Amino acid sequence: MAQRTHTVSGDFDLTMGELRVVARYVVRHAEDVLSVFEQAVPDDPRPRAAIDAAWAFINGADRTKVQRATSLDAHRAARSAPSEAARLAARSAGDAASAAYVHPIAQVAQVGHLLRACASAARVGEMEAGGDPTIGDALLERSRQRATPVLIDVLCRYPPVTGGSSRVARLMRTLDHSLRQAADRPSGHTAASGADARRRECPS
Repeated sequence: MAQRTHTVSGDFDLTMGELRVVARYVVRHAEDVLSVFEQAVPDDPRPRAAIDAAWAFINGADRTKVQRATSLDAHRAARSAPSEAARLAARSAGDAASAAYVHPIAQVAQVGHLLRACASAARVGEMEAGGDPTIGDALLERSRQRATPVLIDVLCRYPPVTGGSSRVARLMRTLDHSLRQAADRPSGHTAASGADARRRECPS
């Protein structure tokens, strides 16, 4: 796909402008917890490089192999991090860089590219507060406040999150549900079938 293509198509369309909105949403959460990784592994620049690559795309640069490469590097950094909080922080940075390449495919796995960093940041906040779940709830509320109509409209093109037993998965499911509950039904996005269309609609 050419770098300067303004729309990517699959089960629906995503514009570069919409992908930049998604990337901005993700990177803000990744930045919130980057210091947790950097305090644990001060000599590893890979997650910060991923965040820098995300911002380059958000600020108008073409998406390139830089976003892909730094995302992979940040996820490698996560695997060697010494704590769960540091691992989640590094993964969030990787998600921020890879948000430029969210696919327009009606699969629930794609929702993780939009919301996993938010849930991870909430989980990190809980752990930093001694495991207090009310902190996670408060951070999810911040994520809801950060979500723009465009971000929610993009989310509503995907199926809702239904599975996962880990705390991060449950936080992501809670956020996904609340954003859909707050949304108007999207218009102008047709699905491959009527069943798919109903599944991707957000409740009014």
